[in-house]
Amino acid sequence: MSESKSRPPQDRPWESGWAPDTTRAPGTRRLWLAGTLALATITACVTAITVMDSESNEPESRAAEPTTLSSSAPGGLISFATPSKGGTEKPGADRAEPSPTPSTSASSASPSPKPSKKAPKPPKASATPSKQPKPPSADGISIRSVNFPDRYWRVRDGYVRLDRIGSGPAPREDATFQRVAGLADSSCYSFTTADGRYLRHRSFVLVANSDDGSSLFRKDATFCPRYGSASGTLALESVNYPGRFLRHRNFQLRLDPYENSRLYRSDSSFQMVTGLD
Repeated sequence: MSESKSRPPQDRPWESGWAPDTTRAPGTRRLWLAGTLALATITACVTAITVMDSESNEPESRAAEPTTLSSSAPGGLISFATPSKGGTEKPGADRAEPSPTPSTSASSASPSPKPSKKAPKPPKASATPSKQPKPPSADGISIRSVNFPDRYWRVRDGYVRLDRIGSGPAPREDATFQRVAGLADSSCYSFTTADGRYLRHRSFVLVANSDDGSSLFRKDATFCPRYGSASGTLALESVNYPGRFLRHRNFQLRLDPYENSRLYRSDSSFQMVTGLD
């Protein structure tokens, strides 16, 4: 600078009209800005350290959880966790496990042992009649009453009655029958007389009739054996009227509904013996 131009005096403004502020020290505004920036930086560092410490205190099990495809991963990247000891991760391992289901014990899963002994057979005599095994077949049979052992079935005037049988051949022949397979059910019985007629119920009364070939006749002439009131005896149930049994009443053979009484069971129980003729 030439000697002819001197610096303007400090007490007068420059040509631009600006005059320095002499009331405060130079650089004060920069110091305030620098201090504020430093304080913000320290605060951010302290906050970051606090967050990192809180995350590091979380259980290590979360860090071991497998990571899957997440919508928050940038660019659709897939991250993989360290493989488990088994070699593969089970599906849904990242979800909460359901409550355990009670396991079935080995004893309940295995079939129960078979009983070593067979179940006991029901007693032969019971309040309700049941099926009776067939007695041995014979050329001719006679049928004797249980509660009147001196009386037998006998055909007289077309009806079947319970009579005492004399020594003559005619009464003995009338009291002797052939037991054959049931006309309506071969597992049951039908009875024929010496002249070829069948015993059948008609109006619930037992009579001797010739076979007319009808379905009704075959059913009327078929009776199924059931257990009687005593061992070795049987009761005869109608095929087409289940629950009705042959019984004697006033020594007349008829078909009556079952009654759970001692008198009925005795009246409807009979014993097959060798034919009287």
